[in-house]
Amino acid sequence: MALSFNVRSNSLPSRSHPQAAHVDEQLARLRSSEEASTSSICKRIDNLQELHESLDKLIRLPFTQQALAQVQNKIFVEQLLDGSLRILDYCNVSKDVLSQMKEGLIEIQSILRRKQGDLSGEVRKYLASRKSLKKTFPKIQKSLSVAREGESLAVFGEAEAITVSLFDSLFSYMFGSKACGKWSVVSKLMSKKKVTAEAQVNEFTRVDYEFQSGKTLKIEDVQILVSCIQDLEDGVESVSKSLIKYRVSFLNTLGH
Repeated sequence: MALSFNVRSNSLPSRSHPQAAHVDEQLARLRSSEEASTSSICKRIDNLQELHESLDKLIRLPFTQQALAQVQNKIFVEQLLDGSLRILDYCNVSKDVLSQMKEGLIEIQSILRRKQGDLSGEVRKYLASRKSLKKTFPKIQKSLSVAREGESLAVFGEAEAITVSLFDSLFSYMFGSKACGKWSVVSKLMSKKKVTAEAQVNEFTRVDYEFQSGKTLKIEDVQILVSCIQDLEDGVESVSKSLIKYRVSFLNTLGH
């Protein structure tokens, strides 16, 4: 999803406030990490959670509340609230998907460890589940939109755009080719030739390949993926909680 951050205001006094400056720094960090192919998706999710905590503090400042109360910003604020609700729905779906995959992998891991049980059956179930889940996310992605109005509150629109972009990256990571930190560490143990051949491999696609190829499954690869899924679950849960606080602060401000 192509996103542009073309609405920034230099007229707001909030730009010189330390909290506003801190938010700008966090936005810049997330933008730069988005462009870095070696950036850990888990670290970016952590940064996103910190961003929304900072936005929550920014909302509570008097000048922000004044801006929120201006009539010309009403539509923009409503868009932000609607957008954050859709992103929360995406968080919940992401957590459900990650949990479902983890449960299947833990069962496979148990069979590999015990060396007994219907391994091929569990592998087929996991791959079928992955295929089904892959069809779910594009439908949710289409519902996500970024508010474009309300120039004086553009920082919130940019934060929403970056949030949407990161969840697009999370989807690509789980079902596409983006690599995560844990697998990049393992890749360093391979020969240069093999690293080049598997440059686009991450934890998810590596295990998919092993399952589909019929090669001997490595319990270590399954364990790495389970651990990575747990990290992602924890990160998305933290983002979800910070988004809820962010929404509550918005609603409280509007109610005054």
